[in-house]
Amino acid sequence: AAVADRDSIIALSGAPKRELMDKPNSRELEKLMEQRTHYRYNPGDPPVRPTDNNDKYRLGVASPILSQGDLMGCVMLLLTEDDKPMTEADQRLVQTVAGFLGKQMES
Repeated sequence: AAVADRDSIIALSGAPKRELMDKPNSRELEKLMEQRTHYRYNPGDPPVRPTDNNDKYRLGVASPILSQGDLMGCVMLLLTEDDKPMTEADQRLVQTVAGFLGKQMES
């Protein structure tokens, strides 16, 4: 699991921190966040990498963090090449976490 602000990954769990922490977001991730839509990887789709110069991880699911309509970042579950695709339940979980974080930023 990872959380990114608009610039870089700011929190990680389960992935090696030195590989991803504080690394700039990839252009694909930035574009995905700007669209403000929920994302789930489907086999056959081109992978969306969380950071540039890192081919080990790709997005499984991602949801934007919105606070009073402003884009603050996103919540992601990451996959490696060997992992199975994420489920709809995984996607709903990430949406819930992103919604919670957005509400916390409004306070």
